[in-house]
Amino acid sequence: MVQDDDEADDDTVQLQTDETHESAKDRDVPSSAALPIIRPALGRQHSIADRAKHAMQGYLNHFLGNISIVNSREVCKFLEVSKLSFSPEYGPKLKEEYVMVKHLPKIQNDDDSRKCCLSDCFSCCNDNWQKVWAVLKPGFLALLADPFDTQPLDIIVFDVLPASDGNGDGRLSLASEVKERNPLRHSFKVSCGIRSIRIRVKSSSKVKDWVAAINDAGLRPPEGWCHPHRYGSFAPPRGLVEDGSQAQWFVDGRAAFEAIASSIEDAKSEIFICGWWLCPELYMRRPFHTNASSRLDNLLEAKAKQGVQIYILLYKEVALALKINSVYSKKKLLSIHENVRVLRYPDHFSTGVYLWSHHEKLVIIDNHICFIGGLDLCFGRYDTSEHKVGDFPPLVWPGKDYYNPRESEPNSWEDTMKDELDREKFPRMPWHDVHCALWGPPCRDIARHFVQRWNYAKRNKAPYEQAIPLLMPQHHMVIPHYLGGSREIQIESGSIDNHTILKRDDSFCSSSQDQDIPLLLPQESDGLDTHEGDQKLNGVISSSHHLDKPRRIRSGLPFSFRKAKIVAVGPDTPMKGFVDDLDSEHDREKKSVDRVAHFDLQSTDSEWWETQERGDQGGFADESGQVGPLASCRCQVIRSVSQWSAGTSQNEESIHSAYCSLIEKAEYFIYIENQFFISGLSGDEMIRNRVLEALYRRVMRAYNDKKCFRVIIVIPLLPGFQGGLDDSGAASVRAIMHWQYRTICRGQNSILHNLYELLGSKIHDYISFYGLRSYGRLSNGGPVATSQVYVHSKIMVVDDCITLIGSANINDRSLLGSRDSEIGVVIEDRELIGSYMDGKPWKAGKFSLTLRLSLWSEHLGLPTGEVNQIMDPVVESTYKDIWMATAKTNTTIYQDVFSCVPNDLIHTRLAFRQSVAFWKDKIGQTTIDLGIAPEKLESYHDGGIKNTDPLDRLAAVRGHLVSFPLEFMCQESLRPAFNESEYYATQVFH
Repeated sequence: MVQDDDEADDDTVQLQTDETHESAKDRDVPSSAALPIIRPALGRQHSIADRAKHAMQGYLNHFLGNISIVNSREVCKFLEVSKLSFSPEYGPKLKEEYVMVKHLPKIQNDDDSRKCCLSDCFSCCNDNWQKVWAVLKPGFLALLADPFDTQPLDIIVFDVLPASDGNGDGRLSLASEVKERNPLRHSFKVSCGIRSIRIRVKSSSKVKDWVAAINDAGLRPPEGWCHPHRYGSFAPPRGLVEDGSQAQWFVDGRAAFEAIASSIEDAKSEIFICGWWLCPELYMRRPFHTNASSRLDNLLEAKAKQGVQIYILLYKEVALALKINSVYSKKKLLSIHENVRVLRYPDHFSTGVYLWSHHEKLVIIDNHICFIGGLDLCFGRYDTSEHKVGDFPPLVWPGKDYYNPRESEPNSWEDTMKDELDREKFPRMPWHDVHCALWGPPCRDIARHFVQRWNYAKRNKAPYEQAIPLLMPQHHMVIPHYLGGSREIQIESGSIDNHTILKRDDSFCSSSQDQDIPLLLPQESDGLDTHEGDQKLNGVISSSHHLDKPRRIRSGLPFSFRKAKIVAVGPDTPMKGFVDDLDSEHDREKKSVDRVAHFDLQSTDSEWWETQERGDQGGFADESGQVGPLASCRCQVIRSVSQWSAGTSQNEESIHSAYCSLIEKAEYFIYIENQFFISGLSGDEMIRNRVLEALYRRVMRAYNDKKCFRVIIVIPLLPGFQGGLDDSGAASVRAIMHWQYRTICRGQNSILHNLYELLGSKIHDYISFYGLRSYGRLSNGGPVATSQVYVHSKIMVVDDCITLIGSANINDRSLLGSRDSEIGVVIEDRELIGSYMDGKPWKAGKFSLTLRLSLWSEHLGLPTGEVNQIMDPVVESTYKDIWMATAKTNTTIYQDVFSCVPNDLIHTRLAFRQSVAFWKDKIGQTTIDLGIAPEKLESYHDGGIKNTDPLDRLAAVRGHLVSFPLEFMCQESLRPAFNESEYYATQVFH
């Protein structure tokens, strides 16, 4: 009889595989005939213990060869195994057995084995306790109705716990013993997030075993999911060693949507989609007439019919506030196929959450590739680097996809092919965004986050709907991928408070109580050794080289590099200087010296950019310059979640922490693109996020040290909400403008006001603000119109080495954790490229540098051959002579042609009304932001009036960059008045 404290044998036994399934079925079960095998042979040299061990293994192998006996609940119970025990997708076997739970609905089963006890003497069955099969895996505890089930009745996915269990001793507790009044009962409690379930077992020794095993699985660093990592994130830094962590960027909608469509078409098992807004009729490829099969609903239908399971999480909006109509989207998606499951969350009445939203934008394919960034799969987002304002007759943007939220928000999305705007009178609002793809462990961290959110929504919205299953996180989401096989690897892993160097020499959990039972899963003799570049874990090939290998679309990348120009980062520099907030000034200076080092000047010319290294490089590719190279990176997933959004036990604001930390550690420059810029200085009681304070301190440090430092921030010229700036119904637009100007330049809480007192006229040498604008003719012979290019990207590039990208805006809604849910990733390059910084050679990152150059080339209108002019982002020849000069010239031209708003010449609402009236009378029509040019421009020349074509004047515009109008409405209070509803919900707007 195997006792509770018996340990499983660590050695492996190879199963006999040369017998057929039929012969295995007919084997006799060994009985007394096996005894001579077990009886030691005295003449052998092996020890009695060794001979007994091998004899028992032979006996069990023979015994388990009888399939009909093995597939029985009794054997499963005896061996503590189930169908999940050795499923490679869920990780190694830890602990499992029958336990008692009370919180589940009644399991319908007439089998006597379902009874919780063998005798009716005990009355434990009378209070709804039920027997279920518990399975502990590295990242979760699942409860099954039966060992042969694969769909859980309930699951607890381990998540970050509070700093203390409330006892004042600072200890973490995932599982703890519960004292029962009845001494014959033995139970323990598992608590994670806001959930706590109580479990009974047969003895106090089993309670201790379970508590120890659960806490070991959830809390053991560095892979333990119940303690915070760097920035306070739920996910650890990935890519500290070569583990398949890779990233690729996409600029604007066309590039991202085509890559997402290709990945969906290649899906084999699962698709996870999470969005703020989703339009099933969205065409992922254009022109739409010839790409009907690429419409999102058609793509999903084709995969669902192939058996791919599709899970979609939609934000359930407050209908009075938003018109994104998630009800329609859900109905449309559910009508596609039974393999498409949809959940909308939150229920506002039951949760009391009315102000905050789920703002993440995720697509995850087969736990293999993840798309993350600013792009929702919805109307208005598809765009190219040209940012066209017109489409008549419609070729690219059908129906309501011809979108301009400044002019009009559709009242209904159901008739999607019907135009909302008159294309010959109103421009669309071009959409600028940035997205990226992730492979490897970062992708699986995000998939784990999706599983957590899906299960939380399922419990709250559809607890008894069997068609909506609970999801289990696959082992790719929980195994420490940065750990080696049989060799020891030093891991630099930083938490919020400190960072420690940990050595591990195993692939899973070295001290887990229950090792994998070798009898049921063949294991190679060198199963933990690396063989021909592939790690083998328990005989299963590791996915880091196969499952995560990016698919290769077609040859050629727009930004490719000759191998001689790329320097791989050595193993001695993992996340150097970015592990935690304890780096000294000396460390920062040393890091800078290391970066500015030893590059042949010939390696920094434009040749590497212009010369395309044709070949099969993997990843996605096109020739537009809107898709980046596939880059090996160190990545860490960061997020904003709380109890209402993800069921966590505490708020996580790791995006906010990452912003502040990266800004503080920046050496030369920071480039930010964001939909909002609302932040506070130290002591600001209204705005609580401190991105602005971090920027202020970093600029002041550079000024005091007399060092060159640049901060460039690109944001929308106007909020993307309907209503003229003077309209009675546009208080929301004015409210956002108020908070942004309060952050940037107006009042005691603004950064420019505080910097000007110390820096004076030198302020713009350190920090400056910009927007984007585009123009074009709306139709053949129609008017020439302009519109702001709506900046919707959420990125920060630091020193051309590190990039933060995701869904989070710079405001309290996105950064505080307790409000909108968000997700992002910090990407630090492993491959370095020869570049320049402040006139000196500089090691720039492949991902970060190429992304910044692509964005700047688009904004400045630079052809590929001139990209070397902006290689160094901080020297005056780039920053002042190209960047600032282009913005100033473009701004002047747009003002001369359109007198468009916002602009620095209009300081009051009265002046705005007069300008609107003048242009409406002069040209007979206008957009809401004065965006229509007169047929001829009048100018005084040699004492007379000269008429010129507006397109001739606009031909001098380069790219889309314009200055942000810091003086616009400077003499007005834009804050909502007490008689406007926005006055009473100010938190919504910042």
